[in-house]
Amino acid sequence: MHSGGVRRAVTATAVLASFLTALSACGGAGNGGAGQAAGRAARTQAATAAPTRVPGVGDRLQQRIPSASRQVVAVYGDGKDSADSTVVLYTKRGSTWQRERGWTGHNGKKGWTTDHREDDDRSPVGVFTLSDAGGVLPDPGSRLPYTRSAAFAAPRWWAESHWHDFDYVIAIDYNRVKGTPPNDQTRPEGEKKGGGIWLHMDHGSGTSACVSVPERAMRYLLRTLDPRQRPVVVMGDRADLAA
Repeated sequence: MHSGGVRRAVTATAVLASFLTALSACGGAGNGGAGQAAGRAARTQAATAAPTRVPGVGDRLQQRIPSASRQVVAVYGDGKDSADSTVVLYTKRGSTWQRERGWTGHNGKKGWTTDHREDDDRSPVGVFTLSDAGGVLPDPGSRLPYTRSAAFAAPRWWAESHWHDFDYVIAIDYNRVKGTPPNDQTRPEGEKKGGGIWLHMDHGSGTSACVSVPERAMRYLLRTLDPRQRPVVVMGDRADLAA
């Protein structure tokens, strides 16, 4: 239902609830229960209407989402020191954000930080654009510019469970140059601020600082995130996101 239709439906139900409540107060027999039911219906419809803000994101980060962005990947970390997270794709239609898909995922093995540093094993909290993609495997139909290269391959001295982490990646624009392959090593803010932070395929546990999701999620995101929609990622533990 479009937002205008939701408003009309909520308004109509609210008017009915008000009328029935007034009737009951004036001595109308048997209408008290009907008035309460109508009131509950109005509250339910209002609660289920598509949100005009990205759910779970407070003013601080909400204001950093560019007004032109129509796609948001929200990463909800379970806790400040947790490696577990939930990743949800929202699309803005009109003035409302609608949930498209959601997946379980992982973030930095030590959790989250608002001051990320190289090798701290925490993912940075914030809002970052998503501009470039790549990986070991052929382009699955990415709308973002895609660079295929064997250079993305995880070192074979890593645990075997990690070997396919970078079959598909989407660069998170933290301390990097947009418009370059995700594995470009340029760090505009210096090496101490870290970099090379990506969305990539999940291996079942925490990362060095990246966000990981199942392969099906990576393929879906690559085929769905559209530069024309100015996609961004909003990421952090739930408390920081809500602040």
